[in-house]
Amino acid sequence: MESKAVAKYVRIAPRKVRVVMDLIRGKNVAEAFAILKFTPKAGAEVVEKVLRSAVANAENNFDMDVEKLFVKTAFVDQGPTLKRIHPRSRGQAFKILKRTSHVTIVVDEKN
Repeated sequence: MESKAVAKYVRIAPRKVRVVMDLIRGKNVAEAFAILKFTPKAGAEVVEKVLRSAVANAENNFDMDVEKLFVKTAFVDQGPTLKRIHPRSRGQAFKILKRTSHVTIVVDEKN
């Protein structure tokens, strides 16, 4: 049985979060938390929150043993992009794309 947690519309670019996701994919949950704690990236905070949610879902909804959990799947999809303009010289305007992410983590028990 697997447990899943999703954070949608997170205001950070997916490219930045994927760097952090690659660090924890396939790891044991305790090891993943240790890695996230010492990762100096903005995405680490978001990923840790989603991982805590997935572990809580596994424990409370499916009666899984937290000690045996590992990160089965972890991926980031792109959410809607917010478009903003930045005024430039001579009446021009440049586009600023503020990207959002959908973060998904699935945990499962190791046999």
